Amino acid sequence: MDERIVVTGMGVCAPNGIGLQSFAESLENGTSGIRFQKELENLNFSCQVAGKPNIDNIKLNNYFTNVQLKDLNATGLIYGVMAGMDAWSDAGLEQYSEQPDWDSGIVFGTGILGVDKFREAIYKVDSGEVRRLGSTAVVQTMASGISAYLGGMLGCGNQVTTNSSACTTGTEALIMGYERIKSGKALRMLVGSCSDSGPYVWGGFDAMRILPRNYNATPEEASRPMSASASGFVPASGAGALVLESLSSAKMRGAKVYGEVLGGAINSGGQRNGGSLTAPNSGAVVRCIQEAINVSGIKPEEIDAINGHLTATSKDSVEIKNWSTALGRKGVDFPFVNSFKSLFGHCLAAAGSIECVGSLLQFHHQKIFGNINCDDVHPEIEKLVERSKIPMQSLNVAPKIVAKASFGFGDVNACVIFRSYTNT
Repeated sequence: MDERIVVTGMGVCAPNGIGLQSFAESLENGTSGIRFQKELENLNFSCQVAGKPNIDNIKLNNYFTNVQLKDLNATGLIYGVMAGMDAWSDAGLEQYSEQPDWDSGIVFGTGILGVDKFREAIYKVDSGEVRRLGSTAVVQTMASGISAYLGGMLGCGNQVTTNSSACTTGTEALIMGYERIKSGKALRMLVGSCSDSGPYVWGGFDAMRILPRNYNATPEEASRPMSASASGFVPASGAGALVLESLSSAKMRGAKVYGEVLGGAINSGGQRNGGSLTAPNSGAVVRCIQEAINVSGIKPEEIDAINGHLTATSKDSVEIKNWSTALGRKGVDFPFVNSFKSLFGHCLAAAGSIECVGSLLQFHHQKIFGNINCDDVHPEIEKLVERSKIPMQSLNVAPKIVAKASFGFGDVNACVIFRSYTNT
């Protein structure tokens, strides 16, 4: 199918901004959403900072009914519904109808959902209070609870499903939705991902000692992708959502367009040749990037900017080397590169979708958003990338093609290519 696929709606619930306007302003101005978390201090975490969306002043009745809100404490589900509903509304689509919308579907992923609700359920079951679990315990704790919630709220009658591939989840969901439309099986797909907040999600990483421990008093400095002083990723949470649509459908509705999805690729390194549960197989990463470029019908030199996975670990320099190899570019010829994780941390399963939203906003605002906390660029990265290509503040440079990639636990990879929309 030769139909072009475009993005007509977006929503975001991120540590540094809820809603597109707030989120874009934070990206443009370099405003961090990472904060000291008293709860983590009380639990003796070594890393006591995290990125967590502030929904205290959000009217959840704008998204949920009173019945749905009863005993609802699955944070990832809340973030996902907020982002998903906002994206649908932003696309100018109807939320409710008597009949299913057979042309619209959902791929909305997560890593772990409702962990706090699951903990509550364990205590009640162990104390013999199983009848007090409530009617929403199941939907709040099953991974597909997020797609089930959104599917019912929006009345989607096409494929409604959940994917889960660690840190690649959000980018993978976008590619899955793109491929369903491209195959002619749907006109539009709501895609995205979400991740829970809290110590029960982040504790395992703290135990692995891969989180920064020396920035509890200076949380905004903790996330340092591409930096020589990077000491681990900052845990975070949230959700991002995008409405993908065939161009003919978007034109028929008169919808605005944020950008075009040219294509993408998904693969795994098989945990071979240097790849493992926690480390990427560089050959697979290079292959994934090159395949995404090939199926998108572009040349490597056409890419203006990269939004990397770049988590602020020792693997950042390896990732940049892989990009350089895949593109055949280095030095001043290397594309501009940024990592939004410097501003809100690593949102785990939600990372890819939130960062895809940010990548597309660069087209809308005609800017390449900057990085923070990497004035001391890692020497191995500096060998491959001219410093001017790692902007420390937003640049008034309008990108035409942006590559976004995510690399996840289990040696899994996803890369998508976006292009600024032109009606030609």
